[in-house]
Amino acid sequence: MLKTGIIIAERYEILGKIGTGGMADVYKAKDHKLNRFVAVKVLKPEFREDKTFIRKFRSEAQAAAGLTHPNIVNVFDVGDDEGVYYIVMELIEGITLKEYISKKGKLSIKEATSIAIQVSMGLEAAHSHGIVHRDVKPQNIIISTDGKVKVTDFGIARAASSNTISSNVMGSVHYSSPEQVRGGYSDEKSDIYSLGITLYEMVTGRVPFDGDTTVAIAIKHLQEEMVPPSVYTEELPYSLEQIILKCTQKSVGRRYERMEEVIADLKHSLIEPQGDFVKLATVDNEAKTVVISEAELGEIKHTPKQNTRASQKKPEVAQLEEENYDTDYDDYDDGDEDSYSDKRSSRKSPRRRSDRSRSLGRIFTIIALIAGAAVLIVLIYVMGKASGLIGGSEEPQTQQQQEQPVDEKEDDNMVEVPDLLGKTEEEAGELLNSLQLGARMNGEQASDQEKGLVCSQDIPAGSKVEIYTTVNYYISKGAQQVTVPDTDGRTGIEAQQILEDAGFHVTVQKEYSDLDENGYPLVDPGYTYYTSPEAGTTAKSGDNITLVISRGVNYGDSVEVPYVVGYTKNDAITALGKWVDIDVAEQRSTDYPEGEVISQNPEGYSYANPDETITITVSSGDKDPASQDTAQTTDTAQNQTAVSAADGVWKCTQSLDTPAGYQGGAVRLELVQEVNGQPTATLITENQVLTFPYQLDITGASGVSTGKLYLSEQVNGEYKELGLYNITFEKAE
Repeated sequence: MLKTGIIIAERYEILGKIGTGGMADVYKAKDHKLNRFVAVKVLKPEFREDKTFIRKFRSEAQAAAGLTHPNIVNVFDVGDDEGVYYIVMELIEGITLKEYISKKGKLSIKEATSIAIQVSMGLEAAHSHGIVHRDVKPQNIIISTDGKVKVTDFGIARAASSNTISSNVMGSVHYSSPEQVRGGYSDEKSDIYSLGITLYEMVTGRVPFDGDTTVAIAIKHLQEEMVPPSVYTEELPYSLEQIILKCTQKSVGRRYERMEEVIADLKHSLIEPQGDFVKLATVDNEAKTVVISEAELGEIKHTPKQNTRASQKKPEVAQLEEENYDTDYDDYDDGDEDSYSDKRSSRKSPRRRSDRSRSLGRIFTIIALIAGAAVLIVLIYVMGKASGLIGGSEEPQTQQQQEQPVDEKEDDNMVEVPDLLGKTEEEAGELLNSLQLGARMNGEQASDQEKGLVCSQDIPAGSKVEIYTTVNYYISKGAQQVTVPDTDGRTGIEAQQILEDAGFHVTVQKEYSDLDENGYPLVDPGYTYYTSPEAGTTAKSGDNITLVISRGVNYGDSVEVPYVVGYTKNDAITALGKWVDIDVAEQRSTDYPEGEVISQNPEGYSYANPDETITITVSSGDKDPASQDTAQTTDTAQNQTAVSAADGVWKCTQSLDTPAGYQGGAVRLELVQEVNGQPTATLITENQVLTFPYQLDITGASGVSTGKLYLSEQVNGEYKELGLYNITFEKAE
């Protein structure tokens, strides 16, 4: 611990300790060079001796120092002073989101959504710079006294990922994604998962997965489905629940692709809380709802159960069921041999009965097949005689006459979806039923349609679908009154998004700005000049609104062109605010990250007419621009280790350092390894006092070279997790 008054790097004067974590202590300090107060995070002594960790930590912290965003705690400086490794950060007066949730129990829907949007915007800014947080949780989100939300500790989890000493460094397992728990590759989608868990906690006041041990929680992330948040918060809007569920899909391919999509849906949910605009990937998107007729239902009801079951199930399915039935009895044991003997003598052996029933079933099946074949032969003969094909004098019909073309057969089961817009719910239902299509009203939406009429449908009119397909539609609740948002100080792109999210149709125009007394524009080029209707007035959702963007000062038809190569597309468009017509093209490039400008015409620093078209070419990364729209995301393949007894004995003999916060109490060690793609937990030791450094001698699963070792200490009768170690196994000679 540093004493008050100590000066680090001849610049930062320590004023007092303001917090502590598993990895570092945090101090309030004064930067005498820039005359401002800052927060200085100083690594604890046990981290200073690991040179690999220090190197990774410094490089990641330096990368984070390049991030500047209103929703990120800015990193100002990184360094060391005589063995004291430190990070200098923006000083934020406030509390963590975890503390805020603890104080309020759970947050209101609007408050939780607002916080989630701000966190998402900070993460989106980091992702656009190639930085993944990997430790998103309420403890790393700060709410300042003026209501701003900021994310902190960027890059630290990544630095610790291969040299973990404490679970606090890697982040609480309550918020870890399945791929992080599994120890696999983590990326932006891991942050999306952790954000979803954080949002779940904000609206319910609890985490979705909890347990007595870290291992138990980790396995729940991998194997169990979460309780829907609406179970704990009945008033939770449908759209927000769907956002949470999409963020927390176990398969990375079924989550949101990018943080921008999360932000868009969160904003949409504020406007349309009960809307069904969040699209969740399903196991089978082609499955159709089948309507069973009364006649078919009657046949099913009057069919003997044994015959129905035998006809519906494949032989291999039936065999599996019989095997499961037998296994249940193999495991039978009530702990009393006499009782078991009495029961066994008073009834026939379940296995024998199962074998006998299996044999009888096979006999009946053979008989049924023979009888069915005989009936089929007779039926073919009778029908052939009737049509003149058997024993008749008429010429056989051609194959083309006998069989209907495949396309015609398929068309018989297809029907065109009607246009439901403007119809009443009753009219829509009758129309769909007449075409043998299912109908389902999904809720109400604000729209230009008259109240009570259908305003949208999920399958476009004119589409060809199979009969019995269900068409979902919404009923209009009329155009709602909406306050025009204030977009002052926003770029034109940001303002347009805000207005569209509010439900308006936006027309963009550009005008030269008025000037102040010094000849400077009142509004810089590329930023919002004004809107019509103006901010604060009331309009109907769906109304047209004009967004006027400033062109700055009018210098005539020859102005200097800004150099925008290396800018993101949106930043480039803002910088070129003086130009009325900006043409954006895409080109494949491995030299520039996706979304960055790689060339412009006219070139930067040349002179051109701002009333003429300017073209910027944006990198599509390593993707072909022509195929980006049709590209589909697939689930990331998970590497699985095949294990067999022939792999021999695998042991770990690593040494464990003293975990942070260890008080000398009894210790529990738990090992988690992935065996054949499944997490397997093993208790190594419990209720034992260890002397550190502690030499391990652990036998792991055969053929599995890695594992995670969780260390917990018994405090006041309960085990508290102190450390998480990534350990390796080698085959014993």
